[in-house]
Amino acid sequence: MSSVPDGKKLVRSPSGLRMVPENGAFSSPFSLDEPQWVPDKECARCMQCDTKFDFIRRKHHCRRCGRCFCDKCCSKKVALQRMCFVDPVRQCAECSLVSQKEMEFYDKQLKALLGGGTFVVTLGTSDKAETMTCRLSNNHRYLFLDGESHFEVELSRISSMQILTDGTSPGGGSRASGMLLHYKPMGSEDVQQLRMEAADDKKVASLWLAAMHKAAKLLYEARDQ
Repeated sequence: MSSVPDGKKLVRSPSGLRMVPENGAFSSPFSLDEPQWVPDKECARCMQCDTKFDFIRRKHHCRRCGRCFCDKCCSKKVALQRMCFVDPVRQCAECSLVSQKEMEFYDKQLKALLGGGTFVVTLGTSDKAETMTCRLSNNHRYLFLDGESHFEVELSRISSMQILTDGTSPGGGSRASGMLLHYKPMGSEDVQQLRMEAADDKKVASLWLAAMHKAAKLLYEARDQ
């Protein structure tokens, strides 16, 4: 184990090298824990094709689900950013498809969330609205809202999220136009409501909201792990 800058450390596990936060409490809320591998003694056959293992047919563990497969059924090496692996790692066919789809989130949607969008924000039942820029923090743990005032929403304290839509997309369908959040402010157990509606640049705001919708799915999946 060796330390590197920016509060992260390089850790070697049976699955490969991982770059993780120095303090586990500051892990990204999208991250997943490494699975427990199915013990070798419980794996006489491939858990996909039922091929019996021997000296020629070696067993391999999928780094995402921890199950045991033959080389044919677990040959793909795919990036697994949600577990902080430095290099692509061996995954079964089912898991590799999931990981490949998640790569789009890290390559595209996450950049949109970090870049931010401009919204008209209303807190609780207040009649007062404020135009604010909303963006995801660099450590992915908070939504920063900046205008005349500033406040933060911790993603782990969001209890529900609803994307609001309108019918103005070019194809005639609905387009994301706002978001309704329910969350617990830091230091409080009372649920607060936050309403955000796209301001002037509706295209950028719509892309940000679509990215946030994808982020919510990953967030809930990580919680249910």
